Amino acid sequence: MITHMVLLKVRPTVPAEDVSRVFQAIGDLQKKIPGILSYSWGPYSSPEGLNRGFTHGFCMTFVNAPARDVYLDHPEHEKVKAIVLEVLDGGIQGVIAFDFGH
Repeated sequence: MITHMVLLKVRPTVPAEDVSRVFQAIGDLQKKIPGILSYSWGPYSSPEGLNRGFTHGFCMTFVNAPARDVYLDHPEHEKVKAIVLEVLDGGIQGVIAFDFGH
């Protein structure tokens, strides 16, 4: 199994309903791309303050690395990436992606 973690710096001027729509679009990929086992997301909520400006995050789990690789290159994923980039502070600099297997 592969866990795909993504942290995002969403611009503070983006309305909450637009943020929700972005994360709904990400979650909808589970219906369009095979191999996604789970998806969850949310705003930063820790009192530690170690988020370094990243405001939201999501995790997906995939059945295996090949399923994750299909997702990464999938046309539907590319469409959603464009939507995500529209709300980010700093464009691609406002994203951290980190995958690990277990």
